[in-house]
Amino acid sequence: MEHSGTHTSGGQHGDGGNHDGGAHTFGAGAESAEQLWDDRYREQSRIWSGRPNPQLVVEAAGSVPGHNATALDLGCGEGADAIWLAQQGWAVTAVDVSAVALERASAHAAESAVAERISFQRQDLATWRPDTGYGLVSSQYLHSPLLDWRASAATAAGAVAPGGTLLVVGHYPQGQHPARETFYTPEELAAALDGVLDAWTVNVLETRERFVTGADGESRTLVDTVLRATRNKR
Repeated sequence: MEHSGTHTSGGQHGDGGNHDGGAHTFGAGAESAEQLWDDRYREQSRIWSGRPNPQLVVEAAGSVPGHNATALDLGCGEGADAIWLAQQGWAVTAVDVSAVALERASAHAAESAVAERISFQRQDLATWRPDTGYGLVSSQYLHSPLLDWRASAATAAGAVAPGGTLLVVGHYPQGQHPARETFYTPEELAAALDGVLDAWTVNVLETRERFVTGADGESRTLVDTVLRATRNKR
């Protein structure tokens, strides 16, 4: 995910899709999510691949925005998901806690000629609450040592308009990963949203494997938890 962190918690990864989960183990000693993620982004000129997250593409490709063509990208990182959504016709609000990430995202959007369709905002998801009424809310890999993923999932759900779509994607916990508590299974995600999704139609709730090539050139299999749900109209 490239996200970076808007979450404030700090952790967002999502933008590009080359994640091996290793980034989620950092953050010890950070005084704030902004510091954590700004420092992370300053380590390299580009952190993520520049491609949209694959599960976002699977779930949203071909869906023509309806009368409510507004999308919220939580933890936009360097902007790949927001840019892709704008290219599909969405008017996107893209938030992240890192000013460094947002500066890059804004530049990438301008290069892609969709800057006018994206509003970038620096927000900390630990405290910020979005407006309600979005036609699509995407939360891609909001894993952070400073953010409770249960709270961020509930925040995402609360921003969806009746008839709109919620898409939550995260790493499935595998083995003895040191950041196990920041990952979740489909069952854990459903339990965290128990009651919240009573007025929803759950379209997808499952795990999916995907293959990635790390910076070391080695291929590995990752497993994602994927939820797509439609909020019932009143």
